[in-house]
Amino acid sequence: MSPRKVTIIGSGNWGSAIARIVGQTVKSFPDDFDSEVRMWVFEETVNGEKLSEIINTRHENVKYLPGKTLPTNVVAVTDLVQSCTGSQVLIFVVPHQFVKGICNQLVGKIPENTQAISLIKGVSTEKKGGLKLISEEIRDILKIDVSVLMGANLAPEVANDNFCEATIGCKRKAQDGMMLKRLFHTDNFRINVVEDAHTVELCGALKNVVACAAGFTDGLGFGDNTKAAVIRLGLMETTKFVEHYYPGSNLQTFFESCGIADLITTCYGGRNRKVCEAFVKTGKSLAEVEKEMLNGQSAQGPLTAEEVYLMLEKTNLTAKFPLFTAVHKICQGQMKAPELIDCLRNHPEHMQF
Repeated sequence: MSPRKVTIIGSGNWGSAIARIVGQTVKSFPDDFDSEVRMWVFEETVNGEKLSEIINTRHENVKYLPGKTLPTNVVAVTDLVQSCTGSQVLIFVVPHQFVKGICNQLVGKIPENTQAISLIKGVSTEKKGGLKLISEEIRDILKIDVSVLMGANLAPEVANDNFCEATIGCKRKAQDGMMLKRLFHTDNFRINVVEDAHTVELCGALKNVVACAAGFTDGLGFGDNTKAAVIRLGLMETTKFVEHYYPGSNLQTFFESCGIADLITTCYGGRNRKVCEAFVKTGKSLAEVEKEMLNGQSAQGPLTAEEVYLMLEKTNLTAKFPLFTAVHKICQGQMKAPELIDCLRNHPEHMQF
């Protein structure tokens, strides 16, 4: 098989951090991968210059990952279809609400043997109120195999080449696992591949909801003991949610980087925690806080909380997931942030005997 062409769909903070890794790994495995990595860039003007031209001439994403050099073989392409033409590996790393529109543009435009891997931490909601994984959405529209990569990976730390881990969930581990590991595995970005892809992906999405709760408690002035309770109860709700809606998960997966490690990291350092802390402290709307703090990016937690809540409401399970439910209601202004503590205090996990 000829070397696979790789395209990164997305060029934000996380996408650019991953581009630094993938731009290097493809050069280490010339038999597996083409040396050029295309990166789809949604064109923007930064200080009078086109972002794509800055990336291609100065090899830096000055808006979303300033101060970090991108490999010269990472090429910014502003046309989505052109960026993916002929690519056998598509790395999806865009906000989850844009996935459907992107995939619809690519229908019939990519090779049949294309592999996709999603780094997107979120879920989608079908019109009938059901929950849908991003990997399922990509698979259903493009009719290709989709794996996922999740982990305790704050983009600035990955871009700084700090040591960290990630988990790839790959349903065809025997056929595709090694290829995907080679694409991402480095001395400082260590990859473990598991077949329990649904659990890997749901951990990546649901931890953002728990991080919102952690941010609320920070904004209210509570300390590490309260946050530890949020993390524990959030992990319990995550495991129950996964097992209820996607039965057959492997308990060990929750102890991978995609599970407890990512949950802890996000509840202490992620953007969802920071935004929700500021939301409580300032009294401003979430939209205002995001605009002020995130430099054009978005916090995925509130959106995921809404989609999770719709699923819980449809299946009459909101009472069994009080933390997830409270996060949604606080984000929507239907509940005051201090009421979260009552939800924790009266959590079903405390009522067992």
